Amino acid sequence: RNRGREKRLNGSPQLVALSTGPGAGQEVQTENVTVAEGGVAEITCRLHQYDGSIVVIQNPARQTLFFNGTRALKDERFQLEEFSPRRVRIRLSDARLEDEGGYFCQLYTEDTHHQIATLTVLVAPENPVVEVREQAVEGGEVELSCLVPRSRPAAVLRWYRDRKELKGVSSGQENGKVWSVASTVRFRVDRKDDGGIVICEAQNQALPSGHSKQTQYVLDVQYSPTARIHASQAVVREGDTLVLTCAVSGNPRPNQIRWNRGNESLPERAEAVGETLTLPGLVSADNGTYTCEASNKHGHARALYVLVVYDPGAVVEAQTSVPYAIVGGILALLVFLIICVLVGMVWCSVRQKGSYLTHEASGLDEQGEAREAFLNGSDGHKRKEEFFI
Repeated sequence: RNRGREKRLNGSPQLVALSTGPGAGQEVQTENVTVAEGGVAEITCRLHQYDGSIVVIQNPARQTLFFNGTRALKDERFQLEEFSPRRVRIRLSDARLEDEGGYFCQLYTEDTHHQIATLTVLVAPENPVVEVREQAVEGGEVELSCLVPRSRPAAVLRWYRDRKELKGVSSGQENGKVWSVASTVRFRVDRKDDGGIVICEAQNQALPSGHSKQTQYVLDVQYSPTARIHASQAVVREGDTLVLTCAVSGNPRPNQIRWNRGNESLPERAEAVGETLTLPGLVSADNGTYTCEASNKHGHARALYVLVVYDPGAVVEAQTSVPYAIVGGILALLVFLIICVLVGMVWCSVRQKGSYLTHEASGLDEQGEAREAFLNGSDGHKRKEEFFI
């Protein structure tokens, strides 16, 4: 009789075939096997009620591998691990795609019966190949491509940046038994992204659970330079040696740095070597604005440093003159205030509007007489004058 049932091997369903020779009660049972390329596979034929009949194991090309436990094919990758009344087990090392197929386990009794153990070979993806389409420049977009040329089944590709998954566009092409899979991703970049890591990850069933193949790509973002001058000391005195360092960044990094001092030439004692400018034996004549300049194909940068040489004698003289200046300022303020008061008094004194008569001034009871006396200029009437002071 022939029977069939499913059995789970290494987490995947496997077909188990049973065969019984007529009249003899013998049975042969096989199991399907899945192995990763380059791995080790064990092909087993289980025998039930075996009576010593002939057992033959053949490969998918129907070439005999073993005949009753004796090697028939000279392929050292196949080894007979066990031959007993209960089980025949062979071991295949360095499994290849061409090894894939059905392996025949034949039991010769009155009638010949066989069962097939199907060997499936998976291909794990190699480390992905990551390439950039064109040079990335700050403010623009970068496009990366990730390629896995061989995998079976087709590898699943994912992108990660700063532990966050990026959305890529994948495509695949089947080449015989294997797949070639590619994925592209695009995103904007700035100078702060230079040196950042982008990861392309590939996974399929040929890899152990939880494992993947990854390739890291270091972003190369080009940007214009920046410059900043650092002084060896904060306060410089006559006779000191000052070293100025021009800290430059940029991609590509500027390979030339130029030093100058405003519209004047550098002091003869100055030594400019690359990023450093050395000024020994400082004097007040060295004062001025010093600049360093750097450039690359994306731009130009310039940094300034104002040099003021500290003269102790001049500072002492300035400190001595400070009290006299304060006293002089106070006296000037007092004089100004006095002048303002005098001017105000004089201005108020000259605001007199003239003289005029009132009823009280004339001593008359009638308004008409007072008016007549005023118009005629009579001396008999008294005059009252008011002054605004």
